[in-house]
Amino acid sequence: MGRAGCCYRGAERLASSPSLRPLLLLIVALCYGAHKGHCQVATPQCRIQKCTTDFVSLTSHLTPALEGFDVEFCKALRSYSACTQRTAKSCRGNLVFHSAVLGISDLMTQRNCSRDGPTSSTHPEIQSEPCNYHSRTQHTHPHPHSHTHTPTRPGYLFCGLFGDPHLRTFKDSFQTCKVEGAWPLIDNDFLSVQVTNVPVVTGSSATATNKITIIFKPFEECTDQRVYQAVTDDLPAAFVDGTVSSGAPNHNVNGNNGDSTGKVRALWISERSPGHHVELHAGYIGVTVIVRQLGRYLTLAVRIPEEMAHAYDATQDLQLCLNGCPTSERIDRGGHLPLPLPLPPPALGLHLQQPHGQGKGQPSHTAPYSAPQRFSVEGARARCREQLELQDIYFHSCVFDLMTTGDANFTAAAFSALKDMESLHPHRERWRIFPQSSADTSQPITWLLLLTLFALSSALV
Repeated sequence: MGRAGCCYRGAERLASSPSLRPLLLLIVALCYGAHKGHCQVATPQCRIQKCTTDFVSLTSHLTPALEGFDVEFCKALRSYSACTQRTAKSCRGNLVFHSAVLGISDLMTQRNCSRDGPTSSTHPEIQSEPCNYHSRTQHTHPHPHSHTHTPTRPGYLFCGLFGDPHLRTFKDSFQTCKVEGAWPLIDNDFLSVQVTNVPVVTGSSATATNKITIIFKPFEECTDQRVYQAVTDDLPAAFVDGTVSSGAPNHNVNGNNGDSTGKVRALWISERSPGHHVELHAGYIGVTVIVRQLGRYLTLAVRIPEEMAHAYDATQDLQLCLNGCPTSERIDRGGHLPLPLPLPPPALGLHLQQPHGQGKGQPSHTAPYSAPQRFSVEGARARCREQLELQDIYFHSCVFDLMTTGDANFTAAAFSALKDMESLHPHRERWRIFPQSSADTSQPITWLLLLTLFALSSALV
């Protein structure tokens, strides 16, 4: 077998004692299964691989010839046993887990270790919090270029929805969609986010979001299920059961950069502006959700770890954040957003909102219901420039929304969506997306025609 099985640094030293070889074989099995991708241990719930890694790190410097070997080895075994007990619920039915439990019991018998007694401290400078995603992943994410478990920051994904509506997917694909009715944005083993969209203007296929439902699914001892629901004119600062948090208040929370910021619960709601801006933080799965009401419609922004976003099965493949809108629901044409015709005179009896006294750089929170305005292309661009200086996809979405609806509150929606993206999107170099123009799409065809004509003329000479 050589060194192929020693993916835990120091594991080979366990082979120096015949009585420890059964445990070495278990560790080799763990490594092989993890590398091959068949193993059950590499999941966010069952943490038997972490338990084994910690045991190896505690015993890698020990040899039976050292004085005090039995005392230190028994401490490490008791720590290993305690770790398996903490993850027992989530590892139910896991063969590697049950093999580890039996192996620990056999070794404790062989070394005459008592069940009760002192334990070894694993990584005392970094105490792992089971209900804190950032703390948990410091111990479970291996360095990509080695077999050691050097703490690394996990990857994150961003998704946003605003306006008529405009969707930014996990892959930074920007789409404008119809998607009338209820649609799932996210649906995985840990989180479900569903939006309901309603028509904005009679005669237009554009819709906007008037209801958002978020389900935080049960997770070990950290939280039971919590449901949050927001509708137009009702943006609560509590879950539907009236609670504002879940989990024991003794877990560290980390900011966007992973720095510790204090002791909080596993799941909690923060009201930033009553009735207009709410943030939901699920520290146990590393998720942040921002919900706003601007005018009479809602916007949404989500930051989620990549491994959580991809924890779903074949029955959960309809997710707009993951795969975008179905082709039949797209309003944009492959990234090009065609501008609609200006609204007809306001004799249609449409009732939308428009802001009064809205300043530059400040989204409007309250505005009376009134008839829409009529925006020309230049009028819409001038209004959007008041808050969106860079003419990226958020600016063009703003122009589209103003010309489609006549509701100037969509300017504030685009501005807030941009700021929420900058707050939550993990990759600054991907922030800016510029729309494709019709001229851009026709240029390759023009060059192809010129080359064809040149080839024909050359052949005739």
